[in-house]
Amino acid sequence: MLNLTGKVAIVCGCGSHGNDFGNGRAIATTLARQGSQVIGIDIDDTAGQNTRDFIIKEGNFCEFYKVNMTNENEVKKFFKTFQTQYKSLEILINVVGQSEPGGPTEINTETWEKQFRLNLDTAYYSIKKAIPIMRQNKGGSIVNISSVAGLRYVGKPQVAYSASKSALIQMTKTTAVIEAKNNIRLNCVVPGLMHTPLVDRLAKKYADGDYDGFVNHRNSQVPMGRMGESWDVANAVLFLCSDEAKYITGTEIIVDGGLTASTP
Repeated sequence: MLNLTGKVAIVCGCGSHGNDFGNGRAIATTLARQGSQVIGIDIDDTAGQNTRDFIIKEGNFCEFYKVNMTNENEVKKFFKTFQTQYKSLEILINVVGQSEPGGPTEINTETWEKQFRLNLDTAYYSIKKAIPIMRQNKGGSIVNISSVAGLRYVGKPQVAYSASKSALIQMTKTTAVIEAKNNIRLNCVVPGLMHTPLVDRLAKKYADGDYDGFVNHRNSQVPMGRMGESWDVANAVLFLCSDEAKYITGTEIIVDGGLTASTP
């Protein structure tokens, strides 16, 4: 089960520094362990190379390309290069994203626009270029990483992030219906409060740097009493990419320890 041997996967936002495993690195590693040829993309060259080196050290396949996913011309250039080296594309994962704090009166227009470019436009650019390749292959799986902030208010004022992640879910659903006849499946994985390297930066943004207090608060919000891990996200992605999920499209898997089920 969950065998991806022979499948080519592009993971956008694959990088992590040091020994850390953010969602992108965990996803890339998991897909590679299941036999996929992983093509990693990240704007951070060091973080991306770090993921590639880890996967290769485990004996699996990974190539890395530095790409600014908010720049459509760079995305086009990457896919042109990709098509000269690979005959097929079975899997596309969009992980790129970031949260900035503030309600509509606190954030400025530039921050609002940047949040949509980072959390929504990046996925649109890659999907736009991937679909024609997948049509030629007669199918494929696209998984976009959203957030429970796109479903609920989860205690942090982040209106631009929430709006862009909600839009990502609806773009996924709409495109899934359009591409269903081509056997191209689109789904979202919706993480809740995850204990990834990002938590340190979030503590600085939302809790004045009180890391321990921020972690304890996040743990207490979850019915299971703890945050999830990047591997929980990666395993959900793996399932949606696999042949075992061949009849699943236009929906989302919420990975949140019961958080959204416990909030109105």
